Amino acid sequence: MPGLTIGDSLPNLKVDTTHGPINLHDYVGNNFTIIFSHPGDFTPVCTTELGAMAAYADKFAERGVKLLGLSCDDVPSHKEWIKDIEAYNNGKKVTYPIAADPNRDIIKQLNMVDPDEKDPSGQIVPSRALHIVGPDKKIKLSFLYPSSTGRNMDEVVRALDSLLKASKHKIATPANWKEGEAVVIAPSVTNVEAKQMFPNGFETAKLPSNKDYLRFTHV
Repeated sequence: MPGLTIGDSLPNLKVDTTHGPINLHDYVGNNFTIIFSHPGDFTPVCTTELGAMAAYADKFAERGVKLLGLSCDDVPSHKEWIKDIEAYNNGKKVTYPIAADPNRDIIKQLNMVDPDEKDPSGQIVPSRALHIVGPDKKIKLSFLYPSSTGRNMDEVVRALDSLLKASKHKIATPANWKEGEAVVIAPSVTNVEAKQMFPNGFETAKLPSNKDYLRFTHV
């Protein structure tokens, strides 16, 4: 199994989805895209997660971000499962495509295999994995959870906002950062450059080392 991880290029796979066949690179286009896998159709945690993704779809659309789900069952199964997802989610529609992978080939290439779980027939199943892919078709961030732990969609949005800001400015986001809070200026930026790049100014934390590497600003 390839160890697809941050900085690696997304394989340009052709996948069958509930919206028809797509090529991954064409689907990503010039957008940030979230690709997320699930252990199987008609399973409890997955149903809540895909429902949560549907509920958050507008938030991702506002940021110009595409969504692509993946589960190993086939497209007809996905379409039947969507009815349950939408019913559980008070009718909120699943507007994003869900890819099929009945032969378990795609999850191997996307590094989305759960090493500990098998389906009743003994086949491998997907982990609860999520990749955020940039317009350059490279992996920018990955979450990897076991099948027993559902994702926190607020954390997905928070991490995405951090990535989007960092793609536009030479900044990083500190621990527990939320949208609207101060960010930190990248160490590669000198104080002279920072004054030009950040018109709102910046504050430098006073530290025992007397080094001025922890600089906060708003963008």
